[in-house]
Amino acid sequence: MSTEESTSTSSEELRQTPLRAEHEALGASFTDFGGWWMPVRYTSDLAEHHAVRTAAGLFDISHMGELFVRGSGAGTFLDYALAGRLSAVAVGRAKYTMILAEDGGIVDDLVVYRLGDEEFLVIANAGNRDTVASELSARIAGFDATFEDASDRYALIALQGPEAATVLGATAGVTDLGASLEALRNYAWTDALFDGAPVLVARTGYTGEDGFELCIAADRAAGLWRALLESGTPHGLVPAGLAARDTLRLEAGMPLYGHELARDIFPSQAGLGRVVAADKGDFIGRGALDERPETRVLVGLVTEGRRAGRPGYGVYRGDELVGEITSGALSPTLGHPIALAYVDRDAAAAEDLSIDVRGTRIAARLTALPFYRRNT
Repeated sequence: MSTEESTSTSSEELRQTPLRAEHEALGASFTDFGGWWMPVRYTSDLAEHHAVRTAAGLFDISHMGELFVRGSGAGTFLDYALAGRLSAVAVGRAKYTMILAEDGGIVDDLVVYRLGDEEFLVIANAGNRDTVASELSARIAGFDATFEDASDRYALIALQGPEAATVLGATAGVTDLGASLEALRNYAWTDALFDGAPVLVARTGYTGEDGFELCIAADRAAGLWRALLESGTPHGLVPAGLAARDTLRLEAGMPLYGHELARDIFPSQAGLGRVVAADKGDFIGRGALDERPETRVLVGLVTEGRRAGRPGYGVYRGDELVGEITSGALSPTLGHPIALAYVDRDAAAAEDLSIDVRGTRIAARLTALPFYRRNT
């Protein structure tokens, strides 16, 4: 993720979320992110990051896509169109999956919610929303199912952190939860109301913490955002921007499309081969199952000091260039630099790696992912 503020593109040329006025009122700094004018921070990156790890943070993720698939053949269609076995997902649950190209390259990573026996909600990344919509629309031919891109009608708000359940439970106007927050499992969802408006409450997120993602009609989002802030402030909740979201997901070892995931990357390279259901029938992307012994694989790296590797920096084994960093930062939680990188397979267990940080070689150590795991 690039979190540098945009200077070359006017905000009026970019897509806006329904919460732009709320961010402006809170003094947010903005950036061009995937064609959207998004808040990058409100106060400081570190303060927002630490708030999510210790209390709670509130994110606007309304730039994500909301795509509906309905009909008696919806599950069968999604089994064919996506990498996972979506027909096996129970109503009330969600599944992380991918949409692949014919050869198995990653078009996007997705979260799919089963809303009913014949209805699914597909959440796509902002930068790939139009591509995913186009692919699903084209792939649905011949199936007893319909496809609808309803992204502009909805907003998404992410409430993340160890105090998230407390904050949501105390939010004025949130009623009629279909399941108690205590009983709601990870990657499950329930219905609720906010001042009479339907809300989908999902226990999912992208920070490595407990939390919820709330889907509501776009014209009701500002009211819910303000209500969450009001109930959460006594519990340490702060609004958080893209910069904190990026360091949080990096610590949690979660991939970002355009960095760890791309059209020329295959799921097994990213350590996500389990996402592809090899034992189902024909599906687009079966090429992802092919062996690619010469390809690079994703690894986690840690270094000492304060100088972090950044996307594009080289990874070396001795004097040989064996890889490239895709994401890197000085970890606010751990206090030392961390990075994700693709390296040659035969270097994925090497003990003599280093990264080139602006001309200086810094010793790097391989480590298991994630870098950070919350106490549960």
